[in-house]
Amino acid sequence: MSAADEHLATRRAAGLFDFSFMGLYEFSGSEVLDRLQTRRLADLAPGQAAYTLLLNEDGSVFNDATVWNMGSDRWWLFTGRRSDCVRFRDDARDRSGEHAILALQGPLSGRVLSRLVGEEIVRRLRYFRFVETKRMLVARLGYSGELGYELLVPAAEEQTLRASLLEAGRAEELRECTFEAANSLRIESGYVLFDREIDGRANPRELGLERLVNRPREFAFSRKLVGFEILPGNAHEDSPVVTVTSDCFSPTLGVRIGLGFAAPEIAIGARARLQDGHMAQIVPLPLYDRDRRRPRSAPL
Repeated sequence: MSAADEHLATRRAAGLFDFSFMGLYEFSGSEVLDRLQTRRLADLAPGQAAYTLLLNEDGSVFNDATVWNMGSDRWWLFTGRRSDCVRFRDDARDRSGEHAILALQGPLSGRVLSRLVGEEIVRRLRYFRFVETKRMLVARLGYSGELGYELLVPAAEEQTLRASLLEAGRAEELRECTFEAANSLRIESGYVLFDREIDGRANPRELGLERLVNRPREFAFSRKLVGFEILPGNAHEDSPVVTVTSDCFSPTLGVRIGLGFAAPEIAIGARARLQDGHMAQIVPLPLYDRDRRRPRSAPL
């Protein structure tokens, strides 16, 4: 199966991704973690997670993350790379690699999951909430722009969980998917990636993520993240320039799309020039599911 087939399987039914490469760090108490990331931890109840940012001293973003309230003043921080631990190695316990993390994503993912944990849990679990069951820790979130879940078990139980999920999803034709499919799904959904949009220089305002910063702070605005569709032909030399950070062929939309940085004044609908000279049109973000309703949709 090609990455495009995996992508479409996730959009239409369900896909299974392995995110066990992620970094996981455990904090005892919220004081240090409150300073390390941009969300107000007092707003998170036990069993609730939040998308957050990790900033350099100058206000630029060095990575994004999710922070989870595990209860009893115990907190988990997930990032996309384990090397981030050097930033807080004296303040957190590095638990990277202890768990297998399988992401079950797609409009039929709730139906598949209900066969393992029961319909009641699936119906009750809200977006960015998680619950521990007898078999696994189940979080309702994901990177695809669809209804989805991330499932955690001890690393030694990864094959058992994978086999159980594939069997439970047989009727929905659940497909195992690669990171190439995850990448095109997130580009359609306007989600940023470390070493791409998160380049170590962009700040939350430039990334369109200033809403995640709960403490008053002024950020420069010399460029902004935009979405674009690549058009036939080359652009005029005097067209505004987009510096491409990510691009792909969109299996959902049937065109080549991407994310990049442009001058703050560029408008939706404007024609622009990419670094290779190709012409592009600026389009609203996200390019798929403009109101971001699908991740919050009814699971069953």
